[in-house]
Amino acid sequence: MGARREPPFALSVDVEDYFQVQAFAGRVSRQDWPQYPPRVERNVERLLDLFDETGAKATFFVLGWIARRYPTLVRAIAGRGHEVASHGVSHRMLTELSPSEFRAEAVDSRLLLEDLSGTPVIGFRAPSYSVMRSTLWALEVLRETGYAYDSSVYPIRGRRYGYPEGPVAPARIPAGKGDIAEFPLPTVPFGPLRVPVLAGAYLRLLPSWVSLLATRYHGWRGVPLAVNVHPWEIDPEQPTVGFSRLSKWTHYARLGRTEEILRRVLRSGRFAPLATRLAELGILYPPSENGTP
Repeated sequence: MGARREPPFALSVDVEDYFQVQAFAGRVSRQDWPQYPPRVERNVERLLDLFDETGAKATFFVLGWIARRYPTLVRAIAGRGHEVASHGVSHRMLTELSPSEFRAEAVDSRLLLEDLSGTPVIGFRAPSYSVMRSTLWALEVLRETGYAYDSSVYPIRGRRYGYPEGPVAPARIPAGKGDIAEFPLPTVPFGPLRVPVLAGAYLRLLPSWVSLLATRYHGWRGVPLAVNVHPWEIDPEQPTVGFSRLSKWTHYARLGRTEEILRRVLRSGRFAPLATRLAELGILYPPSENGTP
C-alpha cells in the first residue's frame, strides 16, 4: 500500500480588532473606531508565533481599515511566509453594501494589500461570512475585480449568515457569466443537519474534544478543512465594548482557552494557506482565466 496522502488542511485568520465585530455594530459606530485602544498588532504577533511553533502557514484575510493604519503588520504577515488576502475595507456585511460599493471595497482593498505585502492578493472573505443566497452577486464582482477565490460560504442555516445550499467542500461555483473557486467554512454532518465547527465562535465555544474530533473526521475522509480564527479571540484581557461580558457571552466566553485549543488542532496535521490547498486540488485558476472553459 502507498503512503497515506496528507489531509488537505488549511488555516485562516480574519484580521480585525475586537471593537469591529458585527455583534457590536449597533453600539459601536465606525466613526468611533479610532477612539478604542488597538490590540490587533499584539494579537496577530501572538498568532504568528503560534504558527511558527506548530509549523503552520495561513491565509490572513486583512481588513483594509486595519491595513491602512498598521502597514507594517501586513508586511510582517507576508514576511513570515503567509498568504495575504482581503477582508474588505469597512467590515460591512454584503447585505449592507450595494454592488457598486462592494466593487469599490474589493478593488481598493486588493490594491492596498498588494502594495503593502508585495504579493498578489487573489482571495477574499466577506465580513461575517455573508455570501449567501441573497448576495451571490458578490461572487461575480470578485471574479471581475481580479480575485481567484472566495472563502465566505458557510453551508449552514444561521441567524445572521449561512448558505445551506452552498458547497461543503472546495469547488468551483457560478459567478455571473463565469465561475470562481470557493473554499467553504467547515461543518460535520449530524443526521439531516450540518453542524458548524472549527471557525470563529464554533472553535472557541465548543468543547476542545469536539474540535479535535472534527479535525480527525476531515482527516480520515480526506475532506478539505479551513480552520478560522480572529486575533481578538486569543485575548481575554480585551476591553469590554458596548455590552457587559454577561450579556455578550458569545463574544467574551472562553477567550482564555482559544489559543490552547488552536494549538492542539494545529498539531494534528500540516496546515497551509487556502490558495495552496485550492491549487493542490486543481480548482484555482488565475484571475484572468476565471470562468473560461
